[in-house]
Amino acid sequence: MNQTLVEKWSMIEGTHAMRDEFMNTLTDADLAFNPGGQAMTLGALCREMGDVEASYAQSFKTFTQTFDDHNSDPALEISVEKLLDWYHTLDAEMKAAVNALTDGDVKKPISRGFDIPVDFQLDVYIQALLIFFGKVTVYLRIMDKPLTEKLQTWIG
Repeated sequence: MNQTLVEKWSMIEGTHAMRDEFMNTLTDADLAFNPGGQAMTLGALCREMGDVEASYAQSFKTFTQTFDDHNSDPALEISVEKLLDWYHTLDAEMKAAVNALTDGDVKKPISRGFDIPVDFQLDVYIQALLIFFGKVTVYLRIMDKPLTEKLQTWIG
């Protein structure tokens, strides 16, 4: 892996660990929670984040990013175990895609309606995770569930 990407990858692994930590505090029943209005269930929000990760993983293979593909498996919105298994598969796919990048690939832009460098695409992915965590924190607070130490420290 390119040295710049090695440094960024450690941040991604830490962020994935934070995701896993709070996911392990949830029950399948928690995934059905909907705070009302036009909001989606917590399970749908978690499935949506998986779709986002899949889009980023694909972008490191094709140098193009779209958000057109969605995993329609209904079990992902109702099963913490299935979500975590899927997340871990996506994590491995993304790591393999990033590991496969050569120094020449790292210089290629990723097109996502505009072009950005590969290393910045990793930064944007981390930002997507942090936005997701912010949303999850709101759900957990409404549900009167305690936040994990990492969510309290990093998200608030």
